[in-house]
Amino acid sequence: MQELNQTQIAQRLEQLIELSVELGKRHDTDALLERILQVARGMTHADGGTLYRPSEDQRTLEFAILFNNTLNFYQGGVSGQPVTAPGVPLYDAAGERNLAAVAAYAAHFGLSVNIEDVYKADVFNFSGMVKFDQMHGYHSQSFLTVPMSDHEGELVGVLQLINATDAETGQIRAFSQTDQRFIEALAAQAAVALTNQRLIAQLENLLEALVNLINIGIDDKSPYTGRHCQFVPELTMMLAEAVHNTATGPMADFRMSDGDRKELWLAGLLHDCGKITTPVHVVDKASKLETIYDRIATVDTRFEVLLRDAEIAALKRKLAGAGEPAQIDAELAAEQAALRAERDFIRLANVGGEAMAAADQERVRSIARRSWTGPDGQAHTFLSDNEVQNLTIKYGTLTEDERKQINNHISMTIKMLEALPWPKHLKNVPEYAGGHHERMDGKGYPRGLTREQMSVQARLMAIADIFEALTAADRPYKKGKLLSEALHILGNFSLNGHIDPDLFDIFIRSKVYLQFAHKNMDQKQIDAIDESRIPGYTP
Repeated sequence: MQELNQTQIAQRLEQLIELSVELGKRHDTDALLERILQVARGMTHADGGTLYRPSEDQRTLEFAILFNNTLNFYQGGVSGQPVTAPGVPLYDAAGERNLAAVAAYAAHFGLSVNIEDVYKADVFNFSGMVKFDQMHGYHSQSFLTVPMSDHEGELVGVLQLINATDAETGQIRAFSQTDQRFIEALAAQAAVALTNQRLIAQLENLLEALVNLINIGIDDKSPYTGRHCQFVPELTMMLAEAVHNTATGPMADFRMSDGDRKELWLAGLLHDCGKITTPVHVVDKASKLETIYDRIATVDTRFEVLLRDAEIAALKRKLAGAGEPAQIDAELAAEQAALRAERDFIRLANVGGEAMAAADQERVRSIARRSWTGPDGQAHTFLSDNEVQNLTIKYGTLTEDERKQINNHISMTIKMLEALPWPKHLKNVPEYAGGHHERMDGKGYPRGLTREQMSVQARLMAIADIFEALTAADRPYKKGKLLSEALHILGNFSLNGHIDPDLFDIFIRSKVYLQFAHKNMDQKQIDAIDESRIPGYTP
């Protein structure tokens, strides 16, 4: 059995130190596993090796990497070749521990297994190995199997080396005790690195799950907002990638790392989290008179009372002989027709729209001054002050106070996100998420930031937010606009200081709008686009 001299031991120690430094820097699990196995192979001059990882249910050891130098055989890891070998069961069909397979044995007992010649060993079942040798004309001999466990003793992997070779002669030899101790030390280092990666991944998954939990709450409160919370980050990332790939123009220097992408994605998911504090009847206000219910039904009832009262008054006049019946009927028909016309007008006014004419607003006030007799037998004005205020809303369905409530969601988003202890690599999430209602000219909200005060990420999220809102076909208070209409509005926004014109140019030039439309918009909304006619864009 080969013994190491002091120089060789020093070299191995140096390898371990270098590996420790390297493991702390690697973030790709496949590359990390690859490096672990390479160093183990180099230390022992092993001809082959395998690295197993436990399955999610901890019942199987699955191959992560499998290589053999003599056979030029390499699967898994960063090879790009999938591992075709079946995993090693940790338990049999009866639920008993599998102790026949050497890798499973090492995993169960947390012990290294060093075998000088597997063909002379009768403790373990090597039938699979024998079959492999026969198929490939190979001769497996020495085996070193080392389990890798975390700080709590939980299995994170099994490292197995095959056929140690003499560095000078190339002859197969047994793994020495020194080999074993060094590989055990390497396995311990590797386990720490893998555990750190697993814990980081678990924390990141937990964070994303909590983000989704918030969105589930918003979605349950308002399915329209929930859809928006999913589509805005998707569109944001599409535009961000297009900007990242831009090689010319003002945005040519913008680049994102994988960490930057994750940070922006989380910000997109959370960009409207403050809406969880906004009353649902305000978020989803489909008509001007809607609160918890649409009060147009109450107004309709008052019109029915007026129609009924007009009919009763006409009948009383007939009974009293206070006029010709035909004349009374004609006057009744005219009065009721006028009431029905007013009812239809109020119903239309309740819908809301792009703009309400001043004459229509005055007509609402005129109708409001009518008198009707309520259930209490008292005379009342036909519409309350609050109903008049809502029915005369010029744009959309929200009063000024309700619009302030809606706008406050972004302040709440910032407040909620800034209250969280974000790690360094996610520290920009509040700024990215909190800036999508700012404008390039400083007229946005809540902070009135200008273009120079905003990150590129916040500026591109603003475009994604507006475009999704314009084209969304599921909002209760409006129809989704045609693609050409939405692009026309966005183009004007790029000209008037609302959105970033450089990012808008990439949004059009890279066909991000079309990619998103075909994936997520109703096909009836996707009309023909003449890019030369889009305001603010030069093909």
